[in-house]
Amino acid sequence: MAEEQANVVVQDASKADTSAAAKAPRKRAAAKPSAMSETKIGEGIKLFGKYDYNVEVADISLRNYINLRPMVYPASYRRTSQKPYSKAELNIVERLANAMMRGGTGGKIGGHVIRTKGRLQGKKLKVVQIIEQAFDKIAQQTGKNPLQVYIRALENSAPIEDTTRVVYGGISSNVAVDISASRRLDTALRNIAMAAVISAFGTKRNLSDALATEITMAANLDVNSYAVKRKNEIERMARSAK
Repeated sequence: MAEEQANVVVQDASKADTSAAAKAPRKRAAAKPSAMSETKIGEGIKLFGKYDYNVEVADISLRNYINLRPMVYPASYRRTSQKPYSKAELNIVERLANAMMRGGTGGKIGGHVIRTKGRLQGKKLKVVQIIEQAFDKIAQQTGKNPLQVYIRALENSAPIEDTTRVVYGGISSNVAVDISASRRLDTALRNIAMAAVISAFGTKRNLSDALATEITMAANLDVNSYAVKRKNEIERMARSAK
């Protein structure tokens, strides 16, 4: 009788163990890291699906403002336009597109009267296509990554000094001042875009050809480059004002 009671107790204990194990939460096995989680964000993305973003920025002061975030077609629609220093968050190719979407001021620049009548204003897709064609021509002519050539052109076109007008005691004079990195980059972008418009204005030359030629000349520090000429002129005026 005692043995039967012991067997019943053992059976009840085993049932209790199995029921407790069934109710206990099961521990999931650690998931193996997938190939997608191991890859970095933006890895493998190329500009226009052709050109690598692994380029070098030699100018230390411009590194924080030359944004090389991988994008196939750089277009952010300026969602962060109300934030301070939001231009630094834009892809550097998109900033060139924004600089080229300028209206015709009708002013005389470089010996030419520019009246484009706003043909590129608001036409972001058209301007991006022009830049893509220009980059293709740079790649064919130089055999290098056109994005790297473009970065070199910006570095060579960014002035280091400028002049500002100071009024003291009713007398105004020009004083040499240093330029911030953000303004240096803005000046280089504006001059490269202006050079392309000037070269293609009133001629049968395509805007993409003019842009490719200007970027290549500026990257090589060619004296015939409009952007390089403007940089040298600005720095010369600053030296004379010291």
